[in-house]
Parts: sequence; structure tokens; C-alpha cells
Amino acid sequence: MATKRQIAHETQKGLDIAAALGAVTKEKNINIDLVLDSLRDAIAMAARKYIDKDINVEVDVDREKGVIKAYTLQRVVLDQVTDPASELILDDAQDIDPTLEVGDEIVEELDVNVFGRSAIQTAKQIIIQRVREHEREKIFADFSDRIGELVTGTVQQIEKGNLLINLGRTEAIIPFREQIRKERYRQGDPIRACILDVRNNVKGPQVILSRACPEFVERLFEIEVPEIFERIVRVIKVVRAPGYRAKVAVTTSDSRIDPVGACVGMRGNRVQAIVRELSNERMDIVHWTEDQNLLIRRILAPAEVRKMIPVGDAKIVVIISDEDLAIAIGREGQNVRLSSKLAGIELDIYGEEEFSEFTDEQQEEILTAPPPPEEEPETDDAEDDEDDLGVEGEAAPETELADIVENAVGQDADEELSPKE
Repeated sequence: MATKRQIAHETQKGLDIAAALGAVTKEKNINIDLVLDSLRDAIAMAARKYIDKDINVEVDVDREKGVIKAYTLQRVVLDQVTDPASELILDDAQDIDPTLEVGDEIVEELDVNVFGRSAIQTAKQIIIQRVREHEREKIFADFSDRIGELVTGTVQQIEKGNLLINLGRTEAIIPFREQIRKERYRQGDPIRACILDVRNNVKGPQVILSRACPEFVERLFEIEVPEIFERIVRVIKVVRAPGYRAKVAVTTSDSRIDPVGACVGMRGNRVQAIVRELSNERMDIVHWTEDQNLLIRRILAPAEVRKMIPVGDAKIVVIISDEDLAIAIGREGQNVRLSSKLAGIELDIYGEEEFSEFTDEQQEEILTAPPPPEEEPETDDAEDDEDDLGVEGEAAPETELADIVENAVGQDADEELSPKE
């Protein structure tokens, strides 16, 4: 008969188990059923290892009291055993209890306390593995639903130009090509980026972030401009040369609101906050219209457009006043490239005097529609991206998150982290 001290000890141990189960579910933010199922499987495996026999073991867990009971369970069959772990022939069963008949169940309770340290350690490892797998699945599912969303993290490490970002629940990576090249980073710096992609690798989910994608600019406008957040003003399209220049087309369904003015803000305070976040990236905000000619004039402003000549369906020749030609083309042709992307058609820009000095043959050549481009064979962009990021294969293993972390140990926290140009 159990003494009062033994009963008190067993009660306290049960309460400790119940508290531990509650702590695991709260800390890991997982369902209690997963923990209980993992615990049952773990105890059953530990029991089979202890008794050194492949036999069916059932485990009951009382979550409230923290009581764990384990027992073997076999069913008596006549003479053919299909599952040796859960069935026992009649002759062997009657050696245990002569009163047993076919169809009866043999139940033998096991003392969980005598499984031994190694058996309990096995149970612990199974629970840890199950919880970790569930965490990976949950993180992948959660972040897959958040593609295009803005997140904030801290710079944790850098490896060959790729930034490793700590998001709290998981780690993410900003590949070199998805960074703003003019920026410099230090360990521990806060950083904002847009979720570009989520991939489920062998080592766990890999979250790909970007500060160079157009969606990043759009998310910043949603934060800084209440009219955009409330859907009164809409961002139609964003084109970028990250770190240098961006063009944003906006519109509104409310005729009383100036969409460009709403984005700029009083004395430019709204757009200036976005420009600072983008390392002084120049921002051109355009009022969108379906009228292509008017849209192109707005996109190229303040350059004065003198004439526009459509050339087929793929190009428009734009004649600009000579004094505004440099503005329209931009540094190294950057403005005209972005303008073409925003307008959705190639813009071929010439100065008024320059175009007039061309011969008739040259003008005719300029105004002749080019032949349609030959179709290129399709390539698997996804595989190319994976090679670049080191997701699979041996092309670029340096970007595996686990490898970056491993190589990062011991880095001086004060060391300046900057992408190699």
C-alpha cells in the first residue's frame, strides 16, 4: 500500500509533467494534440526498447493530472498470426492464462518509472524531432501566405554578399541581387524587406527577402500614405533601378483627391520618408491614365514632349525639345528605360533638332516597325534561381542558411558588414 509520501511524490510528478506539456505548447505555439501524440509514440517506443520485444504497446496520457500509463495489448487468435506485435496464438495465450479464448485481449500494465534513463532519453529525442518538424511545417505555411508582405528583422550575418536576417521565428536571406547596392550593413542593424519567396528545403524552410523588388516600394507607400492603405488611392505600377530611381503610377476613384499630392504629402514629408528608407532613391510619382499619349507626357515630365509617332504596336518615337533631351534620357539612359517599362511600350527618344537633321532614309528607318523577335527556348527560371541561391545542388552552397550560420560563429559584432561590389 502506498504511503502518503509516495502518493504526494507521484502527485507532484504528475503536476510537473502537466506543466511541462503546457509549457511546450505555449513556447512552440503548437497544438497540444501533437505533443500528446508524440509523447504516446515516444513512450511506446521506449517501452519496446526496454522490454526488448516487438510488441504492441498502448499509452494513455492524462493531460490534466499528468499521469502516464503504458501497457501491452495483444489479441488472442486461433492459429494464424498476421501481426506478431498485436496477436498471440491460443496455445501460447493459454500458457499465460488457461481461461483465455479466441478474441480475448491480453493486457499487461508496464511501470513507466523502470524504463531506464536511455529509454526516456529516446522518448525525449522523438518529441523534440516531432516538434521541430511541426515548427518547420508551420513556418513554411505561415510565410508562404505572406509573400509580398513587408517584414522587419535584424542583420545577423553576411556570407559572400548574401545577408542572413533574423526574423525571430526563423531566419531569412537577402541575396546580393535583391539588395540596394549602395547600402552598407552592420551586425544587429534593423532592416525592412519584402517577402519574395519561400522554399521548403531539406534543412528547413528558406525565406527569401528583397529590398530591390517593386513590391517593396509599394508596401512602403502603404505605410506612409493613409489613402493608399485605405484603398482610396491605388498604386497601379512600380518600376525601379534600385537605389537610383523609381517611377510609381498612382490613381484614385475619388475625383476630389489628388493622388500624386497624397503620396508626396505636406512639404514632401511622406515621400521623403520612403526615399530615406531606399537610400535616397529618386522617386517620380505619376498620375496614371488610360490615355497612352497623356501618360507618356506625364512620365517624361518635366521634359517637354513636342511630338509622338507610333511605330507599330511595340514602339513610340518621342520628339523632345532639345533643352530637355538630357532630362528625358536620364543618366546612362536610366530614365527612358524606366519610362518605357512604366508605359508598357518602348520609347525611342530624339531631340527636335537632332531628328530634323536626319535624312529621309534615316527617318524612315527609325519609323519602320522592327520584325517580331524570335522565340527563345524556355528555361526553368526556378532552377536557375535555386542554383543562384544555393538551394539545391552544388552551384552555390554558400547561401544555405545552416551553412551561413555555421560559418558565422565567432564574427566580431562590431565588424562592418557590407556587400562586396
